[in-house]
Amino acid sequence: MSDTPARLLKLLSLLQTPREWPGGELAERLDVSPRTIRRDIDRLRDLGYPVEASRGSVGGYRLIAGAAMPPLLLDDEEAVAIAVGLRAGAGHAIEGVDEASVRALAKLEQVLPSRLRHRVSALQNATVPLTRGDGSTIDPRTLTTLASAATGRERLRFAYRSGDGTRTKRQVEPYRLVSTGQRWYLVAYDLGREDWRTFRVDRVGEPYATGARFTPRPLPVEGAGSDAERGDTGSGDAARFLARSMRRMQPELRLDVRFGAPAEFVTARLPAHLGAPEPDGEGGCRLRASCTDSLEWVALRLALVDCEFSVQGPPQLLAYLEGLGARLTRAAAEPRQGADPDPRHGTGPEQG
Repeated sequence: MSDTPARLLKLLSLLQTPREWPGGELAERLDVSPRTIRRDIDRLRDLGYPVEASRGSVGGYRLIAGAAMPPLLLDDEEAVAIAVGLRAGAGHAIEGVDEASVRALAKLEQVLPSRLRHRVSALQNATVPLTRGDGSTIDPRTLTTLASAATGRERLRFAYRSGDGTRTKRQVEPYRLVSTGQRWYLVAYDLGREDWRTFRVDRVGEPYATGARFTPRPLPVEGAGSDAERGDTGSGDAARFLARSMRRMQPELRLDVRFGAPAEFVTARLPAHLGAPEPDGEGGCRLRASCTDSLEWVALRLALVDCEFSVQGPPQLLAYLEGLGARLTRAAAEPRQGADPDPRHGTGPEQG
């Protein structure tokens, strides 16, 4: 193989298989001399690939973990598997991996051949995820379109449905995507309203990158400083801007809740942004936290902890729980007419 770039790619593909390759076998596969293999190995090392050579009469090479992540070569099946996994991680706002999933997915889908992109979409459309029900499911293609436009500084057009159901068309300069662990939000400058806005991504429809480039405007966040001063990429500013916007839209709830279970048990079942409860010395724990989530969502999250709990405040949460409890009690006490009262006679999934 006389084409050096093509030979290097083929060699790298072989080395990324988790095994040690004798130099003679590599030379035979690539139809070159062992000396050429040694030179190519040096070229890969210069490019940042940590290739380890073993001593001995035969001698061999293998790719090991290095200090930095070098580019990877993926075959078709590997690329499809990674894209499907990233779509799942991005589409459901999984806390801790959500933003990284979107960045990686945008990079991968930019270079994914059309035949593989079709396979990824077909597999995604043929499967139904079992979600927790406390967040919004989003089409990953929407996320990658928004992420690519923000990274490329490209203006966006999309349809938007507000909380009251009003539908509008928007043209924006996207700044950053922000995940709260429950939902995705787009922070952008709205050209029609000549002001900064936050958009819930699950309410965005038909996003389209116009191709028109723009120079990013400074985001108005009090005390944030410039990106260059802080050495970040603006994600911190966007998160602060979103938090401030959410505080304006949703009144803050100051939670005071006692749980009849150990703090470790409760912490594992509560969203991270609510914080960790403190042990009360009596086998239970107490959560004191502030949030801007809805009463309905907070009530359901407390119930899903699956232990006894009592709410000390705020009063509006206590009143909502009382009303919810009454409705649930009536639902259990008044089964539907004709329903089988024996809970064993359900219509759940068959067990093999």
